[in-house]
Amino acid sequence: MQLLSNLLIKIDMKLGIIISQTNSETVWNAFRLANFSIKQGDEVKIFLVGEGVEYEAGSSEKFNIREQTTEFLKSDNAKILACGTCLKSRNQEETNTCPMSSMKDLYEIVNKSDKILTF
Repeated sequence: MQLLSNLLIKIDMKLGIIISQTNSETVWNAFRLANFSIKQGDEVKIFLVGEGVEYEAGSSEKFNIREQTTEFLKSDNAKILACGTCLKSRNQEETNTCPMSSMKDLYEIVNKSDKILTF
């Protein structure tokens, strides 16, 4: 019989972040947390809903959301999804930093994540 105490198994957290606003500092901090979590070995999915689909417009020198987003998307454990209905209601096209998805995708994030944070 082998002792299992010699095995080190790391179970990564699956973190879901829901952003539903455009406050620059809040969105910037949400992405900072997402980037920190990625560096800890976690999987992070961000879902943009409502005003949140307009998050990039709030980027500034002080709260550089674009820089945080670029860093976030470098990881294979990072994903951004955006409410398609919310994008359409704003006549906004999807982009690689704001890709169109659905409520089904939001449900999957909520269902499969170990923790959900809303901003």
